[in-house]
Amino acid sequence: MVWNWQLPRWPRFSYDPKEIEELEKKFLVECGNSFGLINYLDEEEKKDFIVEILSIEGQKSAEIEGEILERESLQSSIRKHLGLKVQKKGKLKEAGMADLLCTVYESYQEPLTHKMLHTWHKLLMQNETKEIEKGHYRLHKEPMQIVSGRVDRHTVFFEAPPSASIEGEMTDFIKWYNQTNETSLLCKAAIIHVYFESIHPFEDGNGRIGRALVEKFLSMSLGKPLLLAISQIIEKRKKEYYHYLGLCNRSLDVQAWVNFFSEILLQSQNTSKELIGFIIEKSKLLHNLSGKINERQEKALLRMFKEGAKGFSGGLSAENYMKITKTSRATTTRDLQDLVDKKALYKTGKLKHTRYWLNLPTQKPE
Repeated sequence: MVWNWQLPRWPRFSYDPKEIEELEKKFLVECGNSFGLINYLDEEEKKDFIVEILSIEGQKSAEIEGEILERESLQSSIRKHLGLKVQKKGKLKEAGMADLLCTVYESYQEPLTHKMLHTWHKLLMQNETKEIEKGHYRLHKEPMQIVSGRVDRHTVFFEAPPSASIEGEMTDFIKWYNQTNETSLLCKAAIIHVYFESIHPFEDGNGRIGRALVEKFLSMSLGKPLLLAISQIIEKRKKEYYHYLGLCNRSLDVQAWVNFFSEILLQSQNTSKELIGFIIEKSKLLHNLSGKINERQEKALLRMFKEGAKGFSGGLSAENYMKITKTSRATTTRDLQDLVDKKALYKTGKLKHTRYWLNLPTQKPE
């Protein structure tokens, strides 16, 4: 069985940039729109956006690999790394992902190097309990295989190049990555991911680092940190993601993958723009309510905003409000109706099924 890296033309992937010309144009337009929207944010709002988008990306990137990270802990770790005020200390499990995300964000202009990748891996794996090599490429002599099924009856989906050849493979990858003569931004972003995943240089963490490499490349190319929710979209389309990635295992024709991944990038750009809009709407709502609501109501609204653009899963119930504010049912009923009257919230359902939602264009009932 011959894998892609064993083919004579490796790593010269074949694709036609013309197939994604329209997607590329839309992506660049959306980038311009997002940069413009960010200019409307004040410093605090910009910090909120950075923390929110990085935490979404970190959570979903880990989730793709089957690891669950706690949102509040991840955000606390990100805020700490960025030197922002932290109310609650983040847990060790989330610290590694937070350090990776922030380091990639802060160093987007720097050329990629072996040392940088080793640092990223060490940060990501700093609290990993499994016995793996941290902070350098894999060294083991056994084949690096992607498998599924029982140990005694498994299927090998892919086998990466042997450890002995990783240094050379990554030297070529880094040289190509840092070149700026590519005609298509989205094509190169797609190739970066499949090229890196094919080499699979680390013992663990390749998917998370591979997605970080895409964000770094796009930011380097545009000259500004482009914060995208790439992993959020991939997680939603995970079955397709693995399907199209798998098509590249034995072939250097990656057109189907380039087309799919370009769609992912455009969707992620739209999601980021929606998040910026949510932060702007949040600021306007709180400004309009300033001095018009009590401390309990403000605490509940801030807690709802903390859940992000989608708010509470299933909406805010009276029981939620009582727990957040530690108040009585009668007071809860008055407070919530007052927030509806002031158009801060709107409600759906009746009696025990009544739920409250932030009255914002970005928030819709699930």
